[in-house]
Amino acid sequence: MTQTHDTQLRFLLPTAGVRGVAVRLDDTWQTMAARALYPPAVAELLGEATAAAALFTGHAKIDGRLSVQLRSQGALRTLFAECTAVGTLRGIAQFDEDAPAPSRDLRALGADAMLAITIENPSLGGRDPIRYQGLVELDADNLGEAFEGYFRQSEQLPTRLLLACDGKRSAGLMLQKLPGDGGDDDGWNRASALFETLGSEELLALPPAELIHRLFHEESPEAMGEKPLRFACSCSRERVAAMLVSLGTDEAAAAVESGGGEAQVRCEFCGQDYRFGEDEIASLFREAAAQLPAAPGIQ
Repeated sequence: MTQTHDTQLRFLLPTAGVRGVAVRLDDTWQTMAARALYPPAVAELLGEATAAAALFTGHAKIDGRLSVQLRSQGALRTLFAECTAVGTLRGIAQFDEDAPAPSRDLRALGADAMLAITIENPSLGGRDPIRYQGLVELDADNLGEAFEGYFRQSEQLPTRLLLACDGKRSAGLMLQKLPGDGGDDDGWNRASALFETLGSEELLALPPAELIHRLFHEESPEAMGEKPLRFACSCSRERVAAMLVSLGTDEAAAAVESGGGEAQVRCEFCGQDYRFGEDEIASLFREAAAQLPAAPGIQ
């Protein structure tokens, strides 16, 4: 096993009948955290959600993207983290700057809060992506325990999950018993007991390969695949142009007027600014109209 940072490592404990994923984000998390000034609790939750998204893309079969999203009407309004099948990540948090600092305790978010895991995989023929969504119960005080409960209930398999984030990095470790009768009778108990010895500081301090070796060396862990991770945004000028066309001519014209002659759109994930002048927007609408199918003739 190599010891690279910003990586997702899938592994197997064959004798115990347990599979796992470990993730560590250094440069990726620092790039994301530098794009906004978040209160400490919000930054930690966003870092943990980002590590969770990277873990889950290693756990499930993802050909498109997987996102973790939290919404509430409290001080923390939105938390969004996304990981793609190729290992690119992005994330953002929105909070009420006039309210008291948000709490890390998920149970304090309010009765209307919602936490979801969403998977979007490409469909055949270029049609709209196939979308799956699972809702996560907010009956735990932290994201790790909430997701742990979700996987135990949805997949009916014993699961352990730990997430951590500080100012320098975020990390996560997930264990799950293999389905069926794989592994010896005491395998899950052994793996779970070793998992219990892991704290947030050690999780953050060690690269995934070293962490797995230190925790599970007696179980002869086998690496099942390692993937580099990095920050990247899926925004583009073409996608912003399509969004402006979807607004309609009146709203697009209003955007040009309010921007002093240019419609200005700033990506909240990466900070990229996109500007469209009045003539360019008119051209976008002409192109969109030309691509519409012709009306059928009268027979």
